[in-house]
Amino acid sequence: MKLGLAIRELHRSETSLAKDLLKVADRHVAEHEVHHVAHDLARWSQAHVRDLADAARAYDVHLSGDAPTPSKPVEAIRATVAELSGRRPETGVLLLADLRRLHRKAAGVSLDWELLAQGAQAIKDPDLLALAGRCHPQTLRQLKWTNAMLKILSPQVLAS
Repeated sequence: MKLGLAIRELHRSETSLAKDLLKVADRHVAEHEVHHVAHDLARWSQAHVRDLADAARAYDVHLSGDAPTPSKPVEAIRATVAELSGRRPETGVLLLADLRRLHRKAAGVSLDWELLAQGAQAIKDPDLLALAGRCHPQTLRQLKWTNAMLKILSPQVLAS
């Protein structure tokens, strides 16, 4: 059965998304909504990483439940640099690039959840299906947030 591979890949992609959300949050401290919401959304991915590690045991897949957390020294440096750079035009372009990257990554995670749900349904695993049903909507919310932020910020960044 290859469902263990799907769980492993989803765990990897959720871990990567959590790391990137934390990096973007710390890089854009001056953009308060981005900073705070990205931290909140990272917590969802962190919880997904832990839940996937638990679910993987049923498929003899051993994954770490350790979700990425902000590195305090690195976070402090990023916050200082973000505050010093403030709202310079280059910062806006960097923010758009970061949001585009997050959007693509969240889209991939969403697809991985969909694949996992289909596999769980095929083998009739109600626990794995329930996990996908609980977590996938949060990933869709992450995706909607990045899309909304791109729509809100791109006109002012690109027209200035």
